[in-house]
Amino acid sequence: MSDFGKRLDRPVVLVGLMGVGKSTVGRRLARRLGLSFVDSDAEIEGAAGYPAAEVFERFGERDFRDGERRLVARLVEGDVRVIATGGGAYVDPSTRKLLNERAITVWLDAPVEILAERTSRRDTRAQLRIGDPKAVLEKLSHERRPSYAEAHIHVKSGDGAHKDVVDAIVAALEEYLEQPGA
Repeated sequence: MSDFGKRLDRPVVLVGLMGVGKSTVGRRLARRLGLSFVDSDAEIEGAAGYPAAEVFERFGERDFRDGERRLVARLVEGDVRVIATGGGAYVDPSTRKLLNERAITVWLDAPVEILAERTSRRDTRAQLRIGDPKAVLEKLSHERRPSYAEAHIHVKSGDGAHKDVVDAIVAALEEYLEQPGA
């Protein structure tokens, strides 16, 4: 574990829209901090036995979010680690409250144009299978932005290197931990 990773007393949770890089950046951030990494969508897939998008489609958003809420609550109670959440997890008021109380939340934010390009590479996003993906992402961005803005840290990401995003998160974490009461 890195010296900085040892200073963390609670999980670091990445939130943001689908395609922003929570999983990819999360893995790299965890490696950099010497922490373990867990992806809530992968955990849902492991428990259900099929992809998160299929769980979403089979059971609907309400049941999916209910299961996701319980899973995230279990993950945040575990070891100090880096956790990537699904794009809608943090929008749930009770999940957002829990995460803000028991973790350090980091909103990864990227322009919708970049998200649309990234998510078009694979057909794994249930919400993007209906209608124009860019329009869906714009709508979700507009709806979710106020919730994401409640995260402790806001890091803008673009089409640059993942290393740059990890560097920005580490710098923001260092600054955050220096604040009184953090």
